[in-house]
Amino acid sequence: MTTLQDSIPGRPSTAPDYMVTASARLATRLSFFAAGFSMACCAPLFPFLKENVGADKAQFGVLLLCLGLGSIIAMPATGVMAARRGARPLILLGGFGLVALLPVLALTESPWALGAGLFVFGASLGTIDVAMNVHGAEVEGMEKRPLMSNFHAHWSIGGFFGAGLITVLLSLSVPVAICAALGAVTALIAMLAARPRFLSVAGREPEPFAIPRDIVLLLAVLAAITFLVEGAVLDWGALLIIDRQLALAENAGVGFILFSVAMLIARLTGDRLVASIGGFAILVLGGLTTMVGIAVVLVVPVVSVALLGFVLIGLGAANLVPVLFSAAGRQTVMPPGIAIAAVTTTGYAGILLGPAIIGFVSDATSLVTAFWLLGFLILAVPLSAWWVARA
Repeated sequence: MTTLQDSIPGRPSTAPDYMVTASARLATRLSFFAAGFSMACCAPLFPFLKENVGADKAQFGVLLLCLGLGSIIAMPATGVMAARRGARPLILLGGFGLVALLPVLALTESPWALGAGLFVFGASLGTIDVAMNVHGAEVEGMEKRPLMSNFHAHWSIGGFFGAGLITVLLSLSVPVAICAALGAVTALIAMLAARPRFLSVAGREPEPFAIPRDIVLLLAVLAAITFLVEGAVLDWGALLIIDRQLALAENAGVGFILFSVAMLIARLTGDRLVASIGGFAILVLGGLTTMVGIAVVLVVPVVSVALLGFVLIGLGAANLVPVLFSAAGRQTVMPPGIAIAAVTTTGYAGILLGPAIIGFVSDATSLVTAFWLLGFLILAVPLSAWWVARA
């Protein structure tokens, strides 16, 4: 059996069978699609879930924290188990967990039950998130070429279709429970198609949980910063556009749309770019492009040019996280599964805590000042590129 250690770039290994790696590559893409699709299905359903349990905004905010808490708890545990048993069973556990929980959330009428359901849904999401990145690093290592950007692009594709499907169904007055069931069936088809294609890969020796150290700690911090920028555009981008009087409230979502499209295009072409110019150049150019994009949004008074800043942010940030995940799977300081779990968990914490931090900074100063701080924070990526490239 191929071992996890044999599949890491730089380690001796036999030439991988083309059909095996091509099949595993497809399985990884399907996993990313299913995870992104399932998560995106929830977004249009959240108002209905809130109404089902009779929660006010503050109470529902607490319930949503259960989703994040489940993910953060599951991610480190997944890293340890992936190092011991391989990624395949954990991808299946997380993926089928999302499929099972999606209809359950739509039928829940008690706040306590919804909180419990969101916690398990978040744990399933955290499990598949770490495990599919571990599997992606294994496939990338066996093929010895960049693949991670395309894998992450399929999360975005899944998110687009998930949110679009549920939104269309709801606009046609389809009952919420049926919408959730149809979403679950779609994710189930993707997981069933992926199931027989995963690599059977396992670590040689059990590895205990370990605190991130050395290069893994740096990768985790950089991931948190990058995810923080992405989360800021999602949660605060529209308000920034309104504050800068670049658009009316009805059209303020255009910034995130431009950002999302640019990010998807960049990730679909990212692997070829990484293979061409290398991870070091991607981190340097991507980090600088992201900072320039933030500056354009904050400074330029011409609406069309200022909105172009969101395109630059999407293009610049798109391939930073895939390169960081590839480095986590390639380094030898810690077991790859645990390292990827650390990077994923820290990055996810950036998404969860970042918007709140930006809110506090905005209250104390202004939203523009908060985004300037993000622009300076992202400079840590190009400044650290040399160490990351050596991993």
